[in-house]
Amino acid sequence: MNKIFKTLLLALALTGYGNAVLAHTEHGQPQYGGVVAEAGEAQIEIVSKDGQLTAYLSNHGYPVPAAGASGKLVAMAGTAKSEFELKATGDNRLQGAGSVSAGAKLLITVQWPGKKPLQARAVMR
Repeated sequence: MNKIFKTLLLALALTGYGNAVLAHTEHGQPQYGGVVAEAGEAQIEIVSKDGQLTAYLSNHGYPVPAAGASGKLVAMAGTAKSEFELKATGDNRLQGAGSVSAGAKLLITVQWPGKKPLQARAVMR
């Protein structure tokens, strides 16, 4: 029985199933120092640093290509509402000029041509 169990574990490791388990441990955890928001099939990490807003797209720890995508970030702090346009700038990044303060409520929309938009909500830390 023990030999069968060891063989099964080895088979799972060799097929890459173990990688999926490891990637899932990063699910929902910030990788770039921002706040993570769930958007259906993807996660969006929003970072506000040095007057630049960056949204990193991933799916269970794996980057989601941002090519062709565009986005909009709405930030609400008290009665103030700000909107920021985001454009694809790298592998899995959307960026735009602006900054968001801690405590602001965020609504982000990411759209690829011909696809249903992804939306997520978060509170900036």
